Amino acid sequence: MEAERKLWFSMWFLASIATFGVAFFPMFYRLIENRNKHFRREAKLESQIVEFLRAQGKEPPATMRSPRDMNAKALTASIILLIPAFIVVYYLSRDLRGHEEHQDAFLASVFPERRFMPQTIPIRKYVLITIVTLGVGGIYWLYKITNMYNAHFKAQWEIEKEVVKLMEERKIDESV
Repeated sequence: MEAERKLWFSMWFLASIATFGVAFFPMFYRLIENRNKHFRREAKLESQIVEFLRAQGKEPPATMRSPRDMNAKALTASIILLIPAFIVVYYLSRDLRGHEEHQDAFLASVFPERRFMPQTIPIRKYVLITIVTLGVGGIYWLYKITNMYNAHFKAQWEIEKEVVKLMEERKIDESV
């Protein structure tokens, strides 16, 4: 499955200034599409881990359903009204936090010898900053969300490598 691409906030922000905000539309679209791709990728990884556990005769942990895909085109078009832009940023924040908490709990239950640390996303702090600054803080919030998703995507590659290594170690331990 194709990996999520890094989104350069500074490039998109400068392009948005130069185009009087028009570049925010493809930026939001890419951010939402990367989120959707990543959650589908994670669901596939979890199903592979579940198959691995069942092949070993173990019962896999109960999993929470992945967040639904967001309609990238509709949400991107809605940001023209400005208020939906803050709603989209809020949902992106909430989904990432929930996703990381679920991923941490799932992987910790499967591989108790390892701990995978989720990021913390202080949504209330960002909402407060956005309200106090009359919306300008939303740009900072968008910047933080973009960086958190980029960091999560990068960490995901490391987690996947670690999970493959742990599954191979368990296969070797059981065959001995």
